[in-house]
Amino acid sequence: MSQVEQGPQLIEIFTDGACSGNPGPGGWGAILRAGGTEKELWGGEPATTNNRMEMLAVIRALQALRRPVQARVYTDSQYVQKGISEWIKGWKARGWKTASKEPVKNEDLWRQLDALTAHHKLEWNWVRGHNGHAENERCDVLARKGVEAVRKTGQVVENV
Repeated sequence: MSQVEQGPQLIEIFTDGACSGNPGPGGWGAILRAGGTEKELWGGEPATTNNRMEMLAVIRALQALRRPVQARVYTDSQYVQKGISEWIKGWKARGWKTASKEPVKNEDLWRQLDALTAHHKLEWNWVRGHNGHAENERCDVLARKGVEAVRKTGQVVENV
């Protein structure tokens, strides 16, 4: 009797960003889950925006992966979810300009995120923030930990 070959293990990635003032000190948090194992990541920057922190959470989570994976990414940011799954194709086709011919905000992070996603098979999921989603709530706590660490040190912090 031969064993049935299973596909690659599905990774779950949960992310959130936070900012105290917009712009202001910000933080990001991410949880990576594979099987029964979880890893928490967090960090922050002194002068940033909420959207940048939402994006950085996903970027740092993808950078933590050691090999190409199949993953479900959960974010409470429609900016991130729609940006990477819908809008980015048009931005790239227009030379990183919006439909109204304005420069794309956070182009540096969108380029990073675009490059990182090329290595993985990702499914993008939006979850309602601050609505009792356990992992989103935990990521919010991690992101706020990043904000507080930045407030204490005045510089970029990362716990990855």
